[in-house]
Amino acid sequence: MKEAKRWIRVTNVENIPLREGRAVEVGGHIVAIFNLGDRFLAVGNRCPHRGGPLADGIVSAATVVCPLHGWKVDLTTGSVTNQPENPQCAKTFPTRMEAGMVFVEVSFANPSVDSTQPGCLASIAQDLSLNRISGEA
Repeated sequence: MKEAKRWIRVTNVENIPLREGRAVEVGGHIVAIFNLGDRFLAVGNRCPHRGGPLADGIVSAATVVCPLHGWKVDLTTGSVTNQPENPQCAKTFPTRMEAGMVFVEVSFANPSVDSTQPGCLASIAQDLSLNRISGEA
């Protein structure tokens, strides 16, 4: 069964300050949207570790640090970047800016579907293989 996806208008760009995140409910998903200055990125608002609110985390470059236990999530892939022994991912959502508004693309099929995504898994696999090559695994 094909997923029904739709672009949803979320907010004006000025409502999300530079290098900060805001949590919103979009199509049954709780999404953290981040303003990186040149673009907006969105991930599920729950840290893969213990569900910490990623929108409240500290943003650095294209990552956010969970405010509860310091897990660092790459906002482009959803990969957790500082816990290689426990590879996990946050779900990412496509974003776009149009006429001063932030839009997020969401699936309406089943918002509780597993958050695993190919880009995240490929990123984790590459990171783990690089660690094995350098002897750090």
